[in-house]
Amino acid sequence: VQLQACGGGLVQAGGSLRLSCAASGGAFSRHAMAWFRQAPGKERDFVAAITRSGVTTDYADSVKGRFTISRDNAKNTVYLQMNSLKPEDTAAYHCAAGPVFSARQSTYAYWGQGTQVTVSS
Repeated sequence: VQLQACGGGLVQAGGSLRLSCAASGGAFSRHAMAWFRQAPGKERDFVAAITRSGVTTDYADSVKGRFTISRDNAKNTVYLQMNSLKPEDTAAYHCAAGPVFSARQSTYAYWGQGTQVTVSS
């Protein structure tokens, strides 16, 4: 499975961005999907995950109520809608695919390149 993320950019605090991650080369609907992020000098952290069907989602406490993960299996794409952005959301955001719905990085076998999100104060 190849993953291609896009949609990052520069936004002011309080603004919104929508990230997309398009999958190819595999059965997209058979994979749980997730977003992780990594700020400079920090470890990569869990942001959100969604089951294969899209029925169940999970979020890091830091983004609950502000971010929404969704997927369109017909388009082989997962999304991350980010609202009320804060400077601390600044990071490279990576999408990932794997067989198990989880917040653990180790359960995801396929990773996309990061898309940079920068939130100015």
